[in-house]
Amino acid sequence: MTYLGIDIGTSGVKALLIDEHGRALGEASAPAVEPVRPHPGWSEQNPTDWWTATLAAIDKLKASHPTELASVRGIGLSGHMHGATLLGKDDEVLRPCILWNDGRSAAECLEMEAALPTLRDLAGNIAMPGFTAPKIAWVRKHEPAIYDRIAKVLLPKAYVRLLLTGEHVEDMSDAAGTLWLDVKKRDWSDDLLAVTGLTRDHMPRLVEGSAPSAQLKRDLAQRWGMDGAVIVAGGAGDNAAAACGIGAIRPGEGFVSLGTSGVLFVSNEKFSPNTAGAVHAFCHAIPDTWHQMGVILSATDSLNWLSRITGKKQAELSGEAEAQFTGPGEAIFLPYLSGERTPHNNAGARGSFTGLSQSTDTAQMAQAVMEGVTFAMRDCQRVLADAGTKIDRLLAVGGGSKSALWLKMLATNLDMEIALPEDGDFGGALGAARLGLCAAEGAKPADVMAMPPIRTTIAPDKSLSAAYSDQYARYRALYPAIEEARK
Repeated sequence: MTYLGIDIGTSGVKALLIDEHGRALGEASAPAVEPVRPHPGWSEQNPTDWWTATLAAIDKLKASHPTELASVRGIGLSGHMHGATLLGKDDEVLRPCILWNDGRSAAECLEMEAALPTLRDLAGNIAMPGFTAPKIAWVRKHEPAIYDRIAKVLLPKAYVRLLLTGEHVEDMSDAAGTLWLDVKKRDWSDDLLAVTGLTRDHMPRLVEGSAPSAQLKRDLAQRWGMDGAVIVAGGAGDNAAAACGIGAIRPGEGFVSLGTSGVLFVSNEKFSPNTAGAVHAFCHAIPDTWHQMGVILSATDSLNWLSRITGKKQAELSGEAEAQFTGPGEAIFLPYLSGERTPHNNAGARGSFTGLSQSTDTAQMAQAVMEGVTFAMRDCQRVLADAGTKIDRLLAVGGGSKSALWLKMLATNLDMEIALPEDGDFGGALGAARLGLCAAEGAKPADVMAMPPIRTTIAPDKSLSAAYSDQYARYRALYPAIEEARK
């Protein structure tokens, strides 16, 4: 028997097949039309683009691995979180999806918290423009004709599930990022919904990520040569799915992700919010488990930005930085190119360089960018600790983890060892496939979601600890000073 994981991203969809032992059998991907930015700070995408890419990716697997695909018993879904997919009657898409990195609803966040003083207690999170509910508040204010037609609000992977199964269903981890879920109770909150004028009727049915949610439509099963009933699991939001893929499901286990955005993720045995530090406190995809995240919006995207303006490839820049590295540089970079979540919750924050001189070259600027992202992750660790969280084990994932220098910076600044898995895919698609296995076979997540073999472990460089602590203090002082000057 085999199991299929589908990871819905903004840039494309990846499909991964595993066997009953969790071994990867084949994978395929298909691009999606890139998001558009109609105005500064906005980010939108057509939901049908995810579906087109999903069909294309699985069709590729049908062509390359027909026998393995035919024996699929369970499917799991992973997807980018927070996106507001608005459906009218007959599941008609009413407008482009407002994505996770859209910052237009900052005013609505303040209005929501003023309207419901207990919002943070119920949701376990600050109202942030990235979350789903403020986006609906924005639509109600600025696009009332569309708002009045809303029959259902789905997150991106729930929209793909709808087309796969015909059912409106969402898992707990993704639902926790809407700002409509009572995260402690793992149920929709009538009070939170009422702030945006919605009710439970507008919401999908809730299931745990490792539980069955629906069955694959018969015509799609026939398209891909699948026999018998195919169970679709609840699945997970992208970060919880990545945690399932890397085996970070027990309290104290976590990962640091250096992708387009940056994440410091740790599993918790109980609901542990820290709204003062803009910590994300969500349900895990595993029953009776929660997780916390510190999230920064521009991790490798900061180096991508430098690549665009210098004309040098990202790998070239990081290589130059590593070749000349001797310790903290003179220049400091604030990586707030798209605003920031943890710890500032400021969609209007902007990036900056300080400490530049006539001798500053691209290698030094690249080092400053890598250090700025590292300091932002150190900020995340600091506010997680303020919530009483202790990280026992940390693995590194994401494209930035290919840089030995970046991992060295992280280990030194977080003051803990960071394990780097052997080469392989430990992302959302694998986590989704594992959830599909659990749902189809009734398997226990702890028996399925093992951590991968470790290729190497990066230890802190104690000789640089004091220098980096001094530089981090300067980094922390810059944000309030710059924000004050911008007023």
